[in-house]
Amino acid sequence: MLMPDSAAKPLILITNDDGITAPGIATLVRVMRRLGEVVVVAPNSPQSGMGHAITIGHPLRLDRSTIFADIEAYECSGTPADCVKLAKHHVLKDRRPDLVVSGINHGSNSSVNVLYSGTMSAAIEAAIEGLPAIGFSLCEYGHNARFAHTEEWVEHIARQALAQGIPAGVALNVNIPKVSDTPIAGIRLCRQARAKWQEEFDLRHDPYNRPYYWLRGAFVNHDQGEDTDEWALAHNFVSVVPCQFDLTAYRGLAQLEEQWQLHLPGHPEPASLPPARPIQPEDYGVVNP
Repeated sequence: MLMPDSAAKPLILITNDDGITAPGIATLVRVMRRLGEVVVVAPNSPQSGMGHAITIGHPLRLDRSTIFADIEAYECSGTPADCVKLAKHHVLKDRRPDLVVSGINHGSNSSVNVLYSGTMSAAIEAAIEGLPAIGFSLCEYGHNARFAHTEEWVEHIARQALAQGIPAGVALNVNIPKVSDTPIAGIRLCRQARAKWQEEFDLRHDPYNRPYYWLRGAFVNHDQGEDTDEWALAHNFVSVVPCQFDLTAYRGLAQLEEQWQLHLPGHPEPASLPPARPIQPEDYGVVNP
């Protein structure tokens, strides 16, 4: 992996999904400005649960923000993924970030939550663009969530990313346990737990007696593996899960190739093709620093 020029300050792009006024991004800015030159491009309103949505068919607004003193910052009318796209192609242009960080999210993005997360979708969008990226989340939901509790862990992980690099096409999903009387036990590299949400939809009525639904649910985890992010968080570790945007199920692909008959009678036999292979770093066109 290539290393950033030690004579220059690293360029760090910051975004989130809770919006530019959220306390989590303020903490992230405070930490990252100790590590390099910071540029912020973040949504102008909360975008939680947006996943990897992008804005199509509507204008995107991008305005300078003065919310962070002495920091180049912009607020965007779009989604977290929009923010990364606009940052790379319009705000930064020829300036390539050494690191993209998203968060700090107000609540967990562990396990299956990564699929719904605007925080992690911003990081994955950066990985699609060939940029090293990390999404940070604090597993605390209260109004007074203590984001300052995360600073030393966020800084340590970001320094590791800048010094050692992140594999091409990979975004790191970092979740930090909520504040408790027990000190954080350390940092664990993990796999994503195979958990899910068990949804309930409450039928309600508005003042005009029109029905609507309110989504509730419980997080259900039957995956007790000690190598999972859920296990790590339950045991007060910071969890780090490497994520990729290649969603191909390679074992499933091999099974289908072996078992399925894909030749339709009456049609020419298709030419033999080489077997599919996992995406390689060089396929992304850029090797991350």
